[in-house]
Amino acid sequence: MGFFDSLSPRAVATSALLLTSFAQDALARPNPDPKAPWVKNTGLGKKKMANHLKRAIMGDRRAVETPFCSETLATEIKAPKPNVWGPLVDVEVASVVEWLFAQADLNLTVTEEAGGWDNTIQLVEAMWPNKTDVLAFVDGDGPAPTKYAHVVLNNRATETPHYADIIVGPLPLDNATAKWEPLEYPYTKQNGGKVRNLDADSDRLYSEWLFKIGASVADITLDLWNGTAMGLENDTLSIWGIDPLWQDDGEIIRWDTFWNIPTGDFDDMTLFPLGLYFSSEVSGRDPSKWELRGWLYNSVFYATTEEFRAAYWSEDFVKNGPNVDGDWARTDKNGETPEMDKAQGPVIVAPAGARFAVDHKEKYVEWMDWSFYVGFNRDTGPGLFDIRYKGERLVYELSLQEALAHYAGNDPMNSGTAYLDSFYGFGPYTFELVKGYDCPAYATYMNTSFYVNEETRTHIDSLCLFEYVADYPMQRHTTSDYVSVTKNTYFVIRSIATIGNYDYQQSFSFFMDGSFAVEVRASGYIQSAYFAGNEDYGFKIHDNLSGSMHDHVLNFKADFDVLGTNNSIELMSMVPVSRSYPWSAGKVRNTMALERKFIETEDESRFNWGPNSATQVLIVNENERNKHGEMRGYRVLPYMGTAHLTVQNSTNLGVAAQWANHDVQITKYKDSEQKAYHAFNTQDVHDPPVNFDKYFDGESVRNEDIVLWLNLGMHHVPHTGDLPNTVQTTAHSGIQFMPSNYFDIDQSRRTVNQVRINYFNGSAEVEEFGQFKVGSSEGTCSTCKLNYTPLEPEHQGYKGDVVIRKFPFDPNNPFYATSGI
Repeated sequence: MGFFDSLSPRAVATSALLLTSFAQDALARPNPDPKAPWVKNTGLGKKKMANHLKRAIMGDRRAVETPFCSETLATEIKAPKPNVWGPLVDVEVASVVEWLFAQADLNLTVTEEAGGWDNTIQLVEAMWPNKTDVLAFVDGDGPAPTKYAHVVLNNRATETPHYADIIVGPLPLDNATAKWEPLEYPYTKQNGGKVRNLDADSDRLYSEWLFKIGASVADITLDLWNGTAMGLENDTLSIWGIDPLWQDDGEIIRWDTFWNIPTGDFDDMTLFPLGLYFSSEVSGRDPSKWELRGWLYNSVFYATTEEFRAAYWSEDFVKNGPNVDGDWARTDKNGETPEMDKAQGPVIVAPAGARFAVDHKEKYVEWMDWSFYVGFNRDTGPGLFDIRYKGERLVYELSLQEALAHYAGNDPMNSGTAYLDSFYGFGPYTFELVKGYDCPAYATYMNTSFYVNEETRTHIDSLCLFEYVADYPMQRHTTSDYVSVTKNTYFVIRSIATIGNYDYQQSFSFFMDGSFAVEVRASGYIQSAYFAGNEDYGFKIHDNLSGSMHDHVLNFKADFDVLGTNNSIELMSMVPVSRSYPWSAGKVRNTMALERKFIETEDESRFNWGPNSATQVLIVNENERNKHGEMRGYRVLPYMGTAHLTVQNSTNLGVAAQWANHDVQITKYKDSEQKAYHAFNTQDVHDPPVNFDKYFDGESVRNEDIVLWLNLGMHHVPHTGDLPNTVQTTAHSGIQFMPSNYFDIDQSRRTVNQVRINYFNGSAEVEEFGQFKVGSSEGTCSTCKLNYTPLEPEHQGYKGDVVIRKFPFDPNNPFYATSGI
């Protein structure tokens, strides 16, 4: 068994993070060499492979080839401006890496050759520009903001290992002007862009510590579970533990536990905890000075291995059973097939092709009256920028900030776990989507890229874009004379990132009425607990298994610009009142009324959704009124459940995730307050690079450029229905933004996809408003015929990632490396 085989999914990700570095990149190779070995080995013909790769590298490979009517692929257009939030291109990444290796003071080693005491490049990606530098460019004739690279160095050639955030530029690099300097200004901790690295010795952690502890109790693990965790090929047990490590009184404390290794091909290890825990103090870089602090079994703590062994082999020691692999934990079909399930199910098709347009190079999208740019980074994956409706910007940035999974339990593993997933990164784990399942078969796809091991890796087709028709209408009304109804067709851009055991789906949706939404759904394997006296923390869901209660909280940044950058937040509440009126004959009536107030400062801007959903949060422009004198704006409308963190003053997190404590938070925009998180906040939870609390310093948020920080999430107490995987039908959360007095009337009245049927006098007269009809002379694709065959995606073509080496740089030699994802 190899080293990575013994780690948890998140531990593997952690190890990969320490050994590699990630950044985004756009592949732009229009003419791949069909003679290259990596083309020959695909099993496809040279011409077909060349065409396939050309589309894949350019980011525009369609899901299906339709030999009739219109292409399903989105229309290719040119963005009105270059995407200033876009990735670095090949040459830029290569030049930055080469320049960094030439800086002797950085003392860098190529990642492939690096050991635990070498400095490496952790990250190279585009530095998103400051909003203050962007607006003059996207809104007028101002110059494009100067381009810089954000770089993270993993400095381990020291007794105090640390990550170093630096900025490199300007780009393109010129030896006369190029420089690097610490990146400090976007963070609340001014420390030269440095944050300590608690995992610098992960390459020695198992071989010189955890496996030795596993070997020291091999007699016990063999007796309990007929297995060992000693780093041997025939090990059947794994060891891994809490995240983040406990950082108490200057000490770094680990708690680890034993897990059964799956016996099949499924990634279900997190369902097999075994209930034996041990603690160790691991401060410093010398494993010989680390200290075992004790064992826990069946809620009994033993200070030493000797004490634990003596108790274990005593006659009255109670031994609990294991959690073992089986069909119950595997995601393949299991059980009797429902009647008629094998018949062809319903499908949605796009007979006229995609009704939207994309600039793949600039990652710019237009659908109906909507437009936006797509950005992508290592920490949080995709984000949308410059979201406009009819040319007017509504939102400057809408993007994920952080994803928290905070557990609880009567054991130290679950009590000590609070994942902040930007540490692992959404970007590197935004994998190729499965066509016809993750997205409709007719969707258009984009690629995403990241930096690793002096290479850029591109996950093919990892963003999908598509129209969809909801199973309910946008509008309807019936009278005794007519019925009027409008189709609810909307547009979606979607990605899925697999962070360890959980798969997170992000969907941004746009609607015909001028509303838009962001939604997250979760699936994958739960991280479970051993069931032993922990009824207060979850259900018993299998032989010796607890569901392990936890909170998911995902923070989104919504930087609104409603008719300009000066906006306000109005709270409008429906409240019960008792009032008399001139017409009520002196009697008091119990009724309700509206209460309105503005949030004046950041100090009063952190709150939760009110009871009974009675309070509306309105983003308004006080200086822009509609023809009736009402302030134009947008309402923030939670739906499908939102959540903030249940735990108060988390022992695990310190002040590393202060954004998670409220549903809604509002700040005045500052270039120095770009993110609610830092990817390495877990490395110093009591003094992290970004302490979100420090953003709230009493500044005015009325008639200012304001940012909303909104939490989506789920309070998850897993039950038997979470086996083998949590399902996305119920593990979901979303928030919608709807126009409030922004337009004169509902904008969906403009669509032709509606019908009015006048049925008085026993005969129907139908008004269809010029909508497309098969066989008509109007519209497009008038002779289309449905053909279901092309709608079945060829999943044998699932490829994974394309890799281009950046040091040394050879753009003519990309290759597939799915096994290296």
